[in-house]
Amino acid sequence: MTDAIVLRKVTKTFGPKVAVRDLDLVVPRGALYGFIGPNGAGKTTSIRIILSILFADRGDVEVLGHKSALDAKDKIGYLPEERGVYKKMKVCDFLVYIARLKGLDGPDLASRVERWLERVGLGDTSRKRCDELSKGMQQKVQFIGSVLHEPDLIILDEPFSGLDPISTRQLRDLILEQHQRGATILFSTHVMVTAEQLCDHIVMIHDGQKVLDSSLAQIRNSQAVRALWFEPLDAAAELSSLRKVAGVKHIERNGAAYEVTLADGADPSDTLRAIAGLMPAARIELQRPTLEDVFVEIVGASAGSSEEAARLRERLRNGGAHAEARR
Repeated sequence: MTDAIVLRKVTKTFGPKVAVRDLDLVVPRGALYGFIGPNGAGKTTSIRIILSILFADRGDVEVLGHKSALDAKDKIGYLPEERGVYKKMKVCDFLVYIARLKGLDGPDLASRVERWLERVGLGDTSRKRCDELSKGMQQKVQFIGSVLHEPDLIILDEPFSGLDPISTRQLRDLILEQHQRGATILFSTHVMVTAEQLCDHIVMIHDGQKVLDSSLAQIRNSQAVRALWFEPLDAAAELSSLRKVAGVKHIERNGAAYEVTLADGADPSDTLRAIAGLMPAARIELQRPTLEDVFVEIVGASAGSSEEAARLRERLRNGGAHAEARR
């Protein structure tokens, strides 16, 4: 079986700016890939090249075994970063129209749309115009439009942007459901904790270049434990004895818990057992570096200073200083 997406040495420039440089990417069928990096990194440009919305200056692209996504368009679902519905159309009519564009039709199409609207909590919006809905509601409508025809490949560009926590969890569950159905899913995000919660494989991109391409399990296993997370059973407990435990470098309070930084060369398991033996714990666990930590460590080698690394973290958390659409 062919891979769902294959990019070989793909490069795209806009004037003097290199948006994507020599990008290699292979997404197997049935995989759930997170395409992560700060806004402006080149994620959306890469997605548009995959979908033949843009064309690479050089390099090869294959999508679902075809040289162009246009030859497989009815098997692809796409939620773009730029939200957009036909504002004057009624919600049900809009979704029926989108489904027909994807080759889906039949007497039960309208009822299928209604069932999807019920599932995302929009059952009472069917006869409303799209411009009567909030942005979050419109986003849900667009998501339905991207999966209604049960595509083999689903590409989601910043799908959680602007959603409240409840809607984010709901959409995350629906994405996982589509994956369990057998769909290949590629979604981009600058929110790395979202990728950690969803993906089985991570591709990191920075300044148009791929800096990491690995399974989430491999990333986690390759990262040494550098800290423990400790929450004492007694919130008022005195921690001076813990500071003397072999392997403890620093203890810093974080809410009701403490982050225990380990000394270089310390055995995390020995330190964990020593702390647990000294003081009753409501929670104590090993703390591996997050994807954000991994990204900053990889890119930070060229950042040149801790201040630049801090700015990179800020870009990741705030979505970046540059609009991704420009890349």
